[in-house]
Amino acid sequence: MEMFKGLVSLKASAAALAVGVALIASNAAEAAKVRVVYGDIPSVESLHLLAAFERAKEKGVDIEMTYLKSEDIAAQAVVGGQADIGVGGPYALVQKVKAPIRMFMQLSTLRFYPAVNGEFYKNWKDLNGQEVAVHSRGSGTEAIMKLMEQRQGIKFSKISYIPGAEVRTGALLQGNVKATIVDSSGRRLLEQQAPGKFVILPLEGVNATDEALFANTNFLEKNAADVDKIVEAILTTWREVTANPALVSEWRAKYKLLPDLPAAQAGDIGPYFEELAKGKAFPLNGGGAAAAKDDFAFYTLSGQLTGEPASLKVEDFWDTRSLDRVLAKLGSK
Repeated sequence: MEMFKGLVSLKASAAALAVGVALIASNAAEAAKVRVVYGDIPSVESLHLLAAFERAKEKGVDIEMTYLKSEDIAAQAVVGGQADIGVGGPYALVQKVKAPIRMFMQLSTLRFYPAVNGEFYKNWKDLNGQEVAVHSRGSGTEAIMKLMEQRQGIKFSKISYIPGAEVRTGALLQGNVKATIVDSSGRRLLEQQAPGKFVILPLEGVNATDEALFANTNFLEKNAADVDKIVEAILTTWREVTANPALVSEWRAKYKLLPDLPAAQAGDIGPYFEELAKGKAFPLNGGGAAAAKDDFAFYTLSGQLTGEPASLKVEDFWDTRSLDRVLAKLGSK
């Protein structure tokens, strides 16, 4: 997610952006490519999305993936025209600097687990004055932690940034961090490798976008056909994974995705997606206006958006036209 509270200007971030942009092919021969930027490392949790992109390629969309070091740099690449589509949730960027980008499909909702080393902390109050680690600046994990500061009446001494849920899980196991936030795969790994050592803190009433696809308004206007194919491929994939999570492993083999994945992580693919499917984690209708309204409620409460939720307009943050066309074709679930 791309929600900065203290949003730096695009100019001030130019140096960081240049690092990411250098990774993005920009010659004229590749102008027809749909350049997707992902502010994270490829992992088990992104396998279904990578498979969906492969299926979109089969429909004629020439997708080029680039992995950047953070979601804020990915968002800035889209704003600056060095990329076409980003993965995240840039609500604050849109609101604070009036960036000409819009979300057009919800990929996932927030499903994370605040985890602490039980030798040091037992509950939220114990984290008052302590350091916690989250995914990135402006991410959904950061928003959750800031919200819990408000709800619990505490203040962290520092919020540090460690991209990748599996990286944060490893840091917790190795003792490099004492408090962070992990995904369901990380939670299971903690339970398996160090039973009883870590405490999962309670987290209730959180229902908001974790990741969405977004693009420049100009790109959405001029490339509607490709956008529709991408949306359809993802919706179809999400629905099939929900019905049969084992398909993710089959797609990984078919498309040769993440071939260097360690055996332990490869063995977690099935349980990870089974848990998500059981928990109805995949937005089968792509989010749209309903998701935007949930986001307005959550992100104004957590401080990432300003204003009354009812005063925020869906069209200022979302372009639902592609999603509406695809749902008219596939039907709603």
